[in-house]
Amino acid sequence: MQSRLLLTFHLVFAAFILLVSSTVFAAPKADLWSYWQSSNEANSMPINHQLWQQTLNRHIVQQGDQTLFSYNQVDQEGKWQLDRYVREMSKINPLKYRKAEQFAYWVNLYNALTVQLIVDNYPIKSITKIGGLFSFGPWDDDVVTVNGKKLTLNDIEHRILRPIWQDNRIHYAVNCASLGCPNLQVHAFTASNSDHLLDLAAKQFINSKKGVISTNNKTQLSSIYDWYQADFGNTAQLQRHLNQYRTTPVTLKNIDYDYDWALNEAK
Repeated sequence: MQSRLLLTFHLVFAAFILLVSSTVFAAPKADLWSYWQSSNEANSMPINHQLWQQTLNRHIVQQGDQTLFSYNQVDQEGKWQLDRYVREMSKINPLKYRKAEQFAYWVNLYNALTVQLIVDNYPIKSITKIGGLFSFGPWDDDVVTVNGKKLTLNDIEHRILRPIWQDNRIHYAVNCASLGCPNLQVHAFTASNSDHLLDLAAKQFINSKKGVISTNNKTQLSSIYDWYQADFGNTAQLQRHLNQYRTTPVTLKNIDYDYDWALNEAK
């Protein structure tokens, strides 16, 4: 009887974990945190992202249409450099800068924090394994404090970037350390290169198999287009968006969605 009860418990627990894993990652809606809306457009001073660029230079590895990250090669000096970059960014008041500087600031900070989470928990097979027992990844964990405000990755993406800039290319810029995610760009974002990098990231992703696979009978799309349908619009609008960047135009039909949560690790 005891063994049967134990088996039943394990089965129920496994079913619960499966349910949690499949439902917790429901894409958050864009929900403006109005505190972060203001800017100083008269300030032409740039924010220095050189430390983040140095981390990218050392650890980004290009393999086919993937940019992978050599987490296993990050030594103590590399960890210190990454920590220093995050600390320096946390001391900045982004509201004192113009919007273009703020955009680059938030994208770089998001990506650096994601890499830092992986490095601090390495070795790990997926970012979804970080967090508490009943959490699906670290996106709702406090990871940085800016202007005295504790921020999560979800705050940065869904309460700052998406609602303030309202640009669906943001989904190609923030990286979740997974093979299914749009590439972590080899260049740090800046006020002057952000628009170019957004277009480049969109083109890379939409022309890759992790973005779009089209056959005669069906289309497999990244789950990003399912999770964030509100940002990409209906099927006709999404098709126009994709074909803006596709080298070969696609006709969307019999759509399936897929996403690979395996770590984007260069081994």
